[in-house]
Amino acid sequence: MKKILLSILTFLFTLSSFIAQDVVIEEPIENISLIWEPSFQEALNKSKKENKPVLIYFTGSDWCSPCKVLDKKLFHTEKFKKIADESLILFMVDVPRNKDLIDEKTRQFNKKLSNKYGQKSFPTMVLVNHKGKMLDIKKGVYMTEYYYPFFEKTIAKY
Repeated sequence: MKKILLSILTFLFTLSSFIAQDVVIEEPIENISLIWEPSFQEALNKSKKENKPVLIYFTGSDWCSPCKVLDKKLFHTEKFKKIADESLILFMVDVPRNKDLIDEKTRQFNKKLSNKYGQKSFPTMVLVNHKGKMLDIKKGVYMTEYYYPFFEKTIAKY
């Protein structure tokens, strides 16, 4: 029994070594500059004009630790910037706890968007078309590499 268990553990360790070699973790770059549209309507208009889906990013900028990790490890990489510049329109929906960070009108609009797309956890990413129809949703924080298939699948169908 011990030999079988040892064989299985050795196999799993070897397999994990091969898998780990294929995953390249890109280091975040502090000065990455992304263009986040100032309003949802402007994002939808630009989506229609450029024939690109809108990525709606729901974040709690001042309190959500996973959102801060995602911001640093995904949005501040060259790989994401390239995809965003070529294939996405970006719009951020911030739901901060500090009421001074956004005005009340924006807070109410963000709440409506949150309800419309069934957003209940942070971070959440929703891809929509130029009419605001949801194409796909991804909730939570994962290894950065797990987001790219999510983006690529929707972009390919768009």
